[in-house]
Amino acid sequence: MYFIEETDKPTKLINSIFPKVILKDNKINITGLKENIKEKKSIYISKKIDKTLKKTNSNKIVLSKKIQENEVLKNMLYTYGYDIAEGKWLFEGLSILALNYIIEKKNLKKEECKISVLVNDLSDYTLENIKSLAQEYKSLNIVTNHIEKFKKIEQDILEEAGIVITITNNKKKSLSKSNIILNIDFPSELLNKYNVNDEAIIVNICGNIKINKKRFNGIVINDYEINFKEDVLENLAGEGYNKYYKKQIYEANFYKNIPYRDFCNIIKNDKVEICKLNTLNGEI
Repeated sequence: MYFIEETDKPTKLINSIFPKVILKDNKINITGLKENIKEKKSIYISKKIDKTLKKTNSNKIVLSKKIQENEVLKNMLYTYGYDIAEGKWLFEGLSILALNYIIEKKNLKKEECKISVLVNDLSDYTLENIKSLAQEYKSLNIVTNHIEKFKKIEQDILEEAGIVITITNNKKKSLSKSNIILNIDFPSELLNKYNVNDEAIIVNICGNIKINKKRFNGIVINDYEINFKEDVLENLAGEGYNKYYKKQIYEANFYKNIPYRDFCNIIKNDKVEICKLNTLNGEI
């Protein structure tokens, strides 16, 4: 895992014309990275980064906040096949924490909440989260285009825990009464085909979405941030970790095939908590 960041040190004029890519320990520093940098120079920097990383045999990288703003450079690194920590994989693992955070901040009562999970492609993490949600909330809907694939899960939860969940794809009714919606993988085009509760809180794991419904007055959450133990943070990123998003530093530390229970034990030991949920109009 390598961290890629802009240097804080003053650069010579020649370095602003021909930026340098400097590898030191597990960090790559870039000189001459200006906010109004031209596309050709961004491509030049991405090639230099690729050349440097090929010497390390590392595929996983974390980009500083500033470098992430350079879409050309970021997209070029994706083109080269690098695994850039975005925080989305981690968000799915932390989705139960996100819902608990909403319950607390909005002073909601769990027994009164009607939860819907939007999912088509079922991962082990989503399955375990569904089982946990079924135990914590009295009303749980699974909204999917693949009803038959989820019927076994419905039966397993009923047999194992005696809990009834609903598997549905009714576009008019399935989300009309849900006050919290956990969207795992529905894109905007698909979600907007459903009749969404006007006051719903929607947590998007898959990325940015917008509800087109004119009467919609709810909350759309597209991003988040976390806190965890300071010594763990320093051990992972070293000095200058404030240049990075903590969620991305933490996600990059995991192998994405780690068993769910092991993942849960690690985040518990590291005291991971949601500290902010970003909405279209601010934050919670």
